[in-house]
Amino acid sequence: MSQTATVDELGHGTEAGGKNYLNQEAGVWSWLTTVDHKRIGIMYLVSVLVGFTFGGLFALLLRLELLTPKKTIMDASMYNQAFTLHGAAMVFLFIIPSVPAALGNFFLPIMIGAKDVAFPKLNLMSLYLFWIGAIFMLSSIVTGGLDTGWTFYVPYSSGTSTTSVISATFGVFIMGFSSILTGLNFIVTLHKLRAPGMTWFRMPLFLWSLYATSIIQVLATPVLGITLVLLIFERAFHVGIFDPTLGGDPVLFQHFFWFYSHPAVYIMILPGMGIATEMLCVHSRRPVFGYKAIAFSSIAIALVGFLVWGHHMFVSGQSELASTIFSFLTFFVAIPSGVKMFNWLSTLWGGSIRFTVPMLYALTFLFLFAIGGLTGLFLGMLSVDLHLHDTYFVVAHFHYVMMGGTAIAFFGGLHHWWPKMTGRMYSEKLARVGWAFVAIGFNVTFFTQFVLGSRGMPRRYYNYLDQFQPLHAFSTFGSWLLGIGFLITAVTLLKSLKDGERAPANPWGGASLEWETASPPITENFHTTPVIERGPYDHPVEESA
Repeated sequence: MSQTATVDELGHGTEAGGKNYLNQEAGVWSWLTTVDHKRIGIMYLVSVLVGFTFGGLFALLLRLELLTPKKTIMDASMYNQAFTLHGAAMVFLFIIPSVPAALGNFFLPIMIGAKDVAFPKLNLMSLYLFWIGAIFMLSSIVTGGLDTGWTFYVPYSSGTSTTSVISATFGVFIMGFSSILTGLNFIVTLHKLRAPGMTWFRMPLFLWSLYATSIIQVLATPVLGITLVLLIFERAFHVGIFDPTLGGDPVLFQHFFWFYSHPAVYIMILPGMGIATEMLCVHSRRPVFGYKAIAFSSIAIALVGFLVWGHHMFVSGQSELASTIFSFLTFFVAIPSGVKMFNWLSTLWGGSIRFTVPMLYALTFLFLFAIGGLTGLFLGMLSVDLHLHDTYFVVAHFHYVMMGGTAIAFFGGLHHWWPKMTGRMYSEKLARVGWAFVAIGFNVTFFTQFVLGSRGMPRRYYNYLDQFQPLHAFSTFGSWLLGIGFLITAVTLLKSLKDGERAPANPWGGASLEWETASPPITENFHTTPVIERGPYDHPVEESA
């Protein structure tokens, strides 16, 4: 029979006797064969950060090319490949797996008081599938490139493009299995492995967001997988499915693709919303306002998100009735997002706000996501979307939601949980400098693109009219600030591994279970099975950072 202890009896100062998940076993082989969810989470973390760096470098090259209206550093063909690889790397190698696979893997079992996920070996298999898929996708760079855009629209991708479409799409297909297995693992873990007393409404809201995300991963990802297999068959064997010259229907591809890819937007943003909730509560020392409203709004977003894919196709020729229904549903899905925003702001009201680096990222998330969400309503309105479709306004909106929402929340979460994961504190001063460059650089880069788009600048164009050059140059300048910010952030975190102060078990005064373990945690997460007797945001003791 396993030992149990209440959360308060576990104590913040739980020590691991010098042994933890990082030094329990040594050597590369011990990492490659581990089934410890924390080590797998760390390997995912390194992988997605490599993907982010890769996609970010292509973004900087794109912005540098767009500094002038004509050729700056690359020709049109290379430009097409650069923006395709930027989008594909950011979406499939970074944003989709970043929070669930990296931070989710590390913290989900700890937050429910479990020793590991339900299927540890399946978890390791998911990681290997992700690596194999990434290798296939990136191999396209040396085997002919990729110039279809990350959406792989047909008939260009199925017949016209001479680049390595098959290897790239097959890589995404493999990574889809990784996503499905991770989602399945999380759902079973949350249902079956919660510690005694850990009811559904005592779980941190980060876990509700991962639960909603997992539902989407399991239900929507197979549609993308099937679509990409059909695309591969059409390209390889000239089977008429999507290409009209072969008797296919290109709009069918758009329906299939967006049926997955719009819910995939919520795969990306829901975990970010969960992280923001954790950071706002812990760093304002306030119980969350409207726990159940936030929890159920995550589920509502996941379910309604399956019904709005058609708003990507207002100009594809679909019927007016269909467009009207999709427009209505787009406005409808904004309601649960609005519920979250109201509850986040209400949580801050009257709180003891500490402007730590994670809180700065959380507040930045609120500001940027509000802009991204509001501009999404503009695009959901039929009459406005017809004018803004395929302009830089869409690019700006997408980046405010994905980059300003998910990526900012991810980096905020990284700062929030870094002491727990590594056992080291980072320099607050240096991290604030990195945050400032990121926040300013992001808005200079992408708010400018709202103006560009509203003035008619089409997206993805290699050349543009001279009248757009000042705004493009300003946006490019912002991308340099953004790049400097992320470089400073990387230096800050890596430097902490070498000479950072030892992190206490609970540096921020959090009340959820991950703060009851040592920093870094032991392999089994807890010496005794915790018994939960209070909520995740009941701050019992005033802690100092």
